[in-house]
Amino acid sequence: MKETSRRDFLKGTAWMGVAAMAAGCASNPFKFFGTSGAPMQGFALKPMKKVRVACVGVGSRGAGAVHRIAMIPGTEVAAIADLFQDRIDRQLKWLQDNGKPAPRKTFAGPESWKRVCEMEGVDVVYNVTPWHLHEPIASYAMEHGKVALNEVPGCLSIDEGWKLVETSERTRMPCMMLENCCYGEYEMAMFNMVKQGVFGEIVHGEAGYIHDQRDLQYGSRYHSLDGHPDAGKAGRPGWALDFYSKHSGNWYPTHGLGPVAKYMDINHGDNFDFLVSLDSKQANYHFYGRELYKDWRKDFKVKMGDMNLSLIRTKLGRSILLEHDVSSPRPYSRLNLISGTRGMAVSYPEFRVAFEEKTGDGKAHKYMEPEATEAVREKYRHPFWKVAGEVAKKVGGHGGMDFIMDLRWSYCLQNGLPLDTDVYDLAAWSAMVELTEKSVDSGSRPVDCPDFTRGAWRTAKPFTVDEIDLAKLPGGRV
Repeated sequence: MKETSRRDFLKGTAWMGVAAMAAGCASNPFKFFGTSGAPMQGFALKPMKKVRVACVGVGSRGAGAVHRIAMIPGTEVAAIADLFQDRIDRQLKWLQDNGKPAPRKTFAGPESWKRVCEMEGVDVVYNVTPWHLHEPIASYAMEHGKVALNEVPGCLSIDEGWKLVETSERTRMPCMMLENCCYGEYEMAMFNMVKQGVFGEIVHGEAGYIHDQRDLQYGSRYHSLDGHPDAGKAGRPGWALDFYSKHSGNWYPTHGLGPVAKYMDINHGDNFDFLVSLDSKQANYHFYGRELYKDWRKDFKVKMGDMNLSLIRTKLGRSILLEHDVSSPRPYSRLNLISGTRGMAVSYPEFRVAFEEKTGDGKAHKYMEPEATEAVREKYRHPFWKVAGEVAKKVGGHGGMDFIMDLRWSYCLQNGLPLDTDVYDLAAWSAMVELTEKSVDSGSRPVDCPDFTRGAWRTAKPFTVDEIDLAKLPGGRV
């Protein structure tokens, strides 16, 4: 159901809830009609003695997930599924070479993901597949009593977001997006600073995903989804570029937006209100293809602009600048800026801070000197990184953030704690995919953001600075 029709339906049936209550049919008519708020906020399963994980999709990024999960105390790779048997075989060899237990079952083929979701002896389905499979696999996993962990974006549309929300609520199974950038060392330090009031009242944030992927999208790493006989060959657009050829807007919003949403307690005290979005012209993918692959698909056109710019306003009046550019020759950046009434911090191109110690002292007019900046970074280093940062950097995964993320969700499941982000966060952050496209295609008109919490954001507990107690993991160490 589209967001507008969903709202209209609920408005139009409000009288039914009142009638039901009057007749004694329901003590809470809004709960009866699916508008009870967000029952999965703060929800936790019973502690798991061992977390048994099925990894779905073990290409380049999924392979790293297998390696990290196998290294986490109290966690095992219980099953592997992938389109291709050779990818599975590589992971079986890695597990054997590193003295890790082999998974009990493996499945290859287009519907292998269904088999692991249906398996006994699996607690978690870890989904690292192309975007269009994120919601179907997560929903199927929850329907079969599994915790669903989705790569980014967690879903591709508002309707898919609602389906994940409603499935999670009905099955009472958590669904979390694997947004590793929320666990970056600088992002977590800035989150700690926000929570300790260093920047005063938060007013503005900047988030983005600036990553030159021309070689990746025209390379052999991503196979095509259309069954073309040359799929996987250099010069053949991969599955992500297939999406870009058909759509406008921001198709990878959450790496930058996730951390900023946590700084601002989106869904946990504030909520996205509306946005406007525009695309630049598309030049770089076309230029790159013509220059390097002159004999290949001259008719291929990319609809998505080189740069997408979106401005988001929250219910509390905060602003967010969100950028997306995966085709221009420029340095990588996620922007990651947060600004308040006492100062700001930004982590690209490097970690920098500027804030007042006393109101009006003028110290925020320039960035701190490097030595002072390093002292601030160390002072506000997040507890996760204090406990596991050195190990995380050795294990790897985007500088260690991937390992911190995986260690944390496993720690939560082993100790009966709520996961750090929930299905409402997944849906709200991922909804930017459809919302930005709608705004771009309408001439950059404002577009309302859906409230997946159904108003519960007003009273939900804010995000907190949590800890990992190694004594609560098997062996007491990582």
